[in-house]
Amino acid sequence: MVEARSKSDLTDPGLPALGDALDFLRLIWAVDHALQRRSKSMTVALGITGPQRLLIRIIGRFPSVHARQLADILHLHPSSLTALLKRLEARGLIRRLPDGRDRRRLLLGLTRKGQVLNSETPGTIEADVQRMLRVVSKRDLEGARVALGVLTRTLDGRLAAKGRKRGLE
Repeated sequence: MVEARSKSDLTDPGLPALGDALDFLRLIWAVDHALQRRSKSMTVALGITGPQRLLIRIIGRFPSVHARQLADILHLHPSSLTALLKRLEARGLIRRLPDGRDRRRLLLGLTRKGQVLNSETPGTIEADVQRMLRVVSKRDLEGARVALGVLTRTLDGRLAAKGRKRGLE
């Protein structure tokens, strides 16, 4: 027999309880699926995906950022950004200019067309996150940040030795 969820659970209380690990994974998968859906609707409405818009917003905040810095901000390997940056550049939304201090590096910036997309806009993932932040307590937000940070480090293998000591396997 499958145990029903409690009413205090953040997911559908009618779903069966799967245990902490599987319930958390199910919630992460739901967030990922919702992000993909919203990204597709943004493509229709704005002409750019959620990840493309995130890059535009970050480049807008940090004009003359180089790809390595952008990768660090996003916790990605620089090669993971290559395709996204090429698409944005091909569409005339970003520009790459040589770094005056190191000609091997390229600095990223927004074009005028890119600057148009660099604003708070309804119907975006960012707007949904801002709406969520208005209803979630600071304490709950910090708890989510901690949990997701630990999960990221665990998945990246950076918490393996420490995790075994704390029972985080």
